[in-house]
Amino acid sequence: MSRIIKLYEVAHSRAGDKGNISNLSLIPFDEADYEWIGREVTAEKVKTFLKDIIDGEVIRYDVPSIKSYNFVCTNSLLGGVTTSLAIDTHGKSLSSALLELDIQLCSKD
Repeated sequence: MSRIIKLYEVAHSRAGDKGNISNLSLIPFDEADYEWIGREVTAEKVKTFLKDIIDGEVIRYDVPSIKSYNFVCTNSLLGGVTTSLAIDTHGKSLSSALLELDIQLCSKD
């Protein structure tokens, strides 16, 4: 039986920003979950999920040596900290938003 879960149930995330680019890491709590999380959380899925925030491209970099992923999101901070009139133009809140993504739970059987 399949089940949908929130990404925050199996991973954590950190974020950084430079100008109008946000950098989101995705790190599974359990390294054994790395492969199936990678199948579930694609650059396209992140772009679609955060479509109201990210206007540019999303590129995913796989980092198998530390069992994590890095998403570089362009045009995602309304111009960046120094040029935007938005209340929160830092990328830090995007890591929390990413963890709200629904994913298909992988059966470990």
